[in-house]
Parts: sequence; structure tokens; C-alpha cells
Amino acid sequence: MSTFFGIPPFNVEYLVVAGGGGGTAGTAGWQGGAGAGGYRSNVAGESSGGGASAEASLSLTAGVYSVIVGAGGAAASKGSNSTFGGTGSVGGGRGGSNTTSSGSGGSGGGGAQVTRPAGSAGTSNQGFAGASGDGATGAGGGGGAGQAGGVGSTHNSGNGVASSITGSSVFRAGGGATGPTGTAGSGGTDRGQPGAANSGAGAGGHTANPGGSGVVIFSLPIGATATFSGGVTQTSAIVGANRVYTVTATSTDSETVTIS
Repeated sequence: MSTFFGIPPFNVEYLVVAGGGGGTAGTAGWQGGAGAGGYRSNVAGESSGGGASAEASLSLTAGVYSVIVGAGGAAASKGSNSTFGGTGSVGGGRGGSNTTSSGSGGSGGGGAQVTRPAGSAGTSNQGFAGASGDGATGAGGGGGAGQAGGVGSTHNSGNGVASSITGSSVFRAGGGATGPTGTAGSGGTDRGQPGAANSGAGAGGHTANPGGSGVVIFSLPIGATATFSGGVTQTSAIVGANRVYTVTATSTDSETVTIS
């Protein structure tokens, strides 16, 4: 695998985070927190989601590659998937309510307090499960990329995972906390609040709010060039010997980046 600047194949590190799940409202008890979007990373020395180690190193030849940033799920809806090249992450599961079951996803949504209390599963190597609700103490917290949702009397959201791909450490893809006393874990969302943009966070429980949109971040040697199709919103910055591209939105599911 070549390490020369500007000569393919290129060594690429990436972080692909899907949109977080949407929160739900209800009329009985507390409703579950939503799950975070799936989190996949091959950054050396860091973790991927669901307790996995960093994924395998990636070498890309010059060519055209798909890039999609998943939107956060609308209220009571699953988040949308994100993609970079051949790497895809699954949208986060919705929070459960007294009338609607929680949803599985990159990370799973938490269950409601009164009825439909079961939490839902995350996706292997992307995120953790949401917690089940408890009729005596409250609803379950949404799962995060780094930790399952909180059960029992905590109702906290599962933590996300930290990455320094952009040059500073940032937690992303935490779950949604819920009530009556839950608080957000690292990279997550407080109860009753929407997920933050480009965090992949699940929405907080008990309120019909959207999840946080996802993000795609990748780094290339400085001598390589990335050219994006017209529907891509992105920024770039030099970090060490690489240029790091942060893609925050794509207007269609057919957007691309051309690497040369």
C-alpha cells in the first residue's frame, strides 16, 4: 500500500455515522429514548461502534465513490443510513411509546414505562441496545455507539464514541435519555430534546423530536484531491500530513466524491 502523496492507491481513514432515531410522545408514563445512528470507524487506535475495535485499514484507488449523510429520524421514526464508498452505517432506532414499540437500528431505542416496555437491539459492530422500560421507575434510555441505554432508576442514554480524526476529540452517536430523571451520556441527548445536527445522536425520550443527522468524515494524504458532486455540503482542514473532509449533508442518495 503506497504512502506517497498524490500517488494512488491512497490510505484513507474514515468515520461514518448514520442519523439518530426520533423521539416519541405518549399519554401514559414516560416514553423511551431513541437510539443513536450506527458508528463505523477505521481510525487507528480508536474504537468503532458496538464495542468493536477500529475496522481494517482502507486503500482506495483513484475513482468515484458514493457519499451519503443520513438524516435524523423524524418523530417516532428510524434514522437514515450513511455511506462512504463501500462502508455503510445503519440509522438509529426510534424511542418506544405506550402505543408504539421501540425500534432496532445502528443503536436500539429504549422501551416505554407503561406498555410496550421492551428495548430494541443495536447492529453488531455499530451500536448497542436500548434499555427496557420499567413500570415502577420509568422508561428505558436509548442505546449509544459506546454503551447500552440505562435501565432501572437511571434512564440515562448510552454513551457515544470519541474520535480525534478532525484533530480534537469529539464524542458522537450517543443515545437519547429519558425520564423521569435521565441525563445524556457523552455524545447523547437530554430527555425531551432533539438530537444535535451531525452527531448521529438519538432524540431524548418523552417528546416527539427528531434525531441528530449523521456525518461522514474521511482523511486523505495532502497530495490527493477530492471533488464532490453538487449536492454535497462539506468542509476540509489540514490535520498533520492529511486533509480531512467533513461531509455534513447530501441532497440526494446518489451524491459522490471523486478521488484523484
